[in-house]
Order: sequence, then structure tokens, then C-alpha cells
Amino acid sequence: MLCGGRSLRMGRAKALLPFGDETLLARVVRILQGVVEDVVVVRHQGQDLPPLPRDVRVVDDELEDQGPLAGLVPGLKASRAEAVYASGCDVPFLAPAFVECLFDALGAQDIAVAETDGFTHPLAAVYRVGVRPVMERLLAEDRRRPLFLFEEVPTVRVTDATLRAADPELASLENLNTPAAYEAALARLAQEPS
Repeated sequence: MLCGGRSLRMGRAKALLPFGDETLLARVVRILQGVVEDVVVVRHQGQDLPPLPRDVRVVDDELEDQGPLAGLVPGLKASRAEAVYASGCDVPFLAPAFVECLFDALGAQDIAVAETDGFTHPLAAVYRVGVRPVMERLLAEDRRRPLFLFEEVPTVRVTDATLRAADPELASLENLNTPAAYEAALARLAQEPS
């Protein structure tokens, strides 16, 4: 899970934002721990994080401010799994079934990425750890856009109909980038049954 972004539009660190009785990062970690066996959090060097479960490993971004591919590299390097679900820390309504759907779609491919309305979501995707050398090469070539990776390795794009079967509102793709989005998410959380 990536949380090393600068949160410029939010104006403060998203990972530390209160969300119910936990922080935003802790909530997404908790959700993922219900689906996957190994959670790795990638932060920028020196970034403060809220308390996390003991079995969550934290690694530092090796190339800061270089986009999601650069953040994924240390995460893949640290993972004990064969394939990982990549997420940001700002998706409080991530549905376990959505994550499982992408793992199910992976099949023999190297990547299964969510795609809605023609837009791919690199932080709503499953990556085999074996794609790391390709990522590192693309970064060295200053080709940082995830689209370059999707074009180079076998990738399945998981589209709306399949994704909605797991998450009808596609709430798993609702990331909080602005104070207004955060406030709306808090209001939504307050309306959810306890």
C-alpha cells in the first residue's frame, strides 16, 4: 500500500486523517488484512505513520515523488507474496470482494488492473512480484506512467461489469484527494450502520 504521496490537494497527510475510531491508513490496512496475508506499507523517508499492527511491514520509497511505479518497487521487493494488491491509503470504502475480484481475474497474466470508463487504476490492481525488473527499467528510462508497464507485460483490464459484481457502487475506487472528498466520506461513514 502506498502512502508516501505529498497530499498537496488535501493539505495534510492523508495517512494520519481520523476516520471513525481509526486513521485512514489504519482502516485500509485493516480491510486489506482481511483479504491478503502480507501487507507492506510504502512511505516517503521519515514520514510519520499512525500505529499499525505488528505484522505490517513499513518500507521507504527509494525514489520519492516519482509516481506509483516508483512506490510499487520497494513494496514488491519487500513482499513475501507471489502477487500483491496495490492500493493507496485513501480508499476508506475498499471492498474485500473488489480485491478478491482482481486476484481472481489475474489468471496467467502478470497484472490485473481495474479499468473504468477507459481509465486504468494502477492503485487498484494486482501485480505479480516478477514485474519489478520491468518497473525498474521503465523508471531508469524515465517512463514512469503505469500505462507503459501495462503495455509491456501481460495485463488483463478488469472492466466495470466485472468490478460492479464485486462492488456495485465502485466505492473501492473512491479516493480522498481533497478536504471536500474527505468531509463527504466522513458524512457517509456516519450514516453507515454500526
